[in-house]
Amino acid sequence: MNRREMILKSGITGLAVLSGLSDLRAEAKIKEENDLKIIAAGAHPDDPETGCGGTIKLLTDAGHEVICYYLTTGQAGIKGVSHTETEKIRKAEAQEACSILGAQAVFGKQIDGATEINKKRFTEILDFIESRQPDMVFTHWPIDTHADHRVCSNLFYNAFLRSSKSFDLFYYEVMTGHQTQNFNPETFVDIASVANIKHQACFVHKSQKIKEEYAKYHGLMEKFRGAECYSQYGEAFIRQRPYGLSFMK
Repeated sequence: MNRREMILKSGITGLAVLSGLSDLRAEAKIKEENDLKIIAAGAHPDDPETGCGGTIKLLTDAGHEVICYYLTTGQAGIKGVSHTETEKIRKAEAQEACSILGAQAVFGKQIDGATEINKKRFTEILDFIESRQPDMVFTHWPIDTHADHRVCSNLFYNAFLRSSKSFDLFYYEVMTGHQTQNFNPETFVDIASVANIKHQACFVHKSQKIKEEYAKYHGLMEKFRGAECYSQYGEAFIRQRPYGLSFMK
C-alpha cells in the first residue's frame, strides 16, 4: 500500500469513499439503500461550511442525509448590529449555504459569545443526537482559541460517550494556527471535485466577509491538506477513538 492509499483508507470506509477515486468508490460499495445520517456541527453559521463543506457536498451527492447543526445563530457576529437583526441575517446565510451543499440547517438555542457547558446544555445536545440517531458526526477540534468552538466540541463529545446509538465522531479544523491548535489529522478527503461549490456556500456568508479573507486562512488549509492527499484541495479530520467508556452512558 502506498502513502496515498494509506491516507485515503484511514478512518471509516464511508469517509474514505469520498476521495473521489473511482477505485475506492467501487471498493467501499456504499449502497443507496444503506444511506447514512450525518450531522456537521459548528458553533456558528459558517463553521461547518468552512471546516468540512467539501465533505458535506460529497456526502449529499452520494445520497446521504446531512444536517448542519449551528449551536448559535451567530447573534454577536456583526459589529454595530443588534443581536435580533444579526440573527436574521446569519440564519438566512446559513440556510442558503446549506441549500447549496444539499444539507438541512438546524439551529441550537445558545448565544454567540456566551455559550455554556452545564447539565442542561449537555442534555440538549444528547436529546438532539438521540432524536436524529446519526451514523457520523463532524464537529470542532476541542483545542481552539475560540471558546464557542471548544464548547461545541465538548457538548458533542459528551453525546458521543452517552448516546444510546454509537456513531463515528470526526473533528475538523477552522483557521488552523489562528483558531484551531495542535491539529494533526490522520484522515484526509480529496475535495477538488466540489471545491468550487464549497466556496460558493462559504461566500454566501457575506456578513462575515469570508470571501475577502478566505485565501488567508481556509484557502491555505485546503491547499495544504490537498497536497497531503495528492490533490489540489483537501479537508482533514481526526477521528475520535472509542475507549470502552460504556459505564459513562
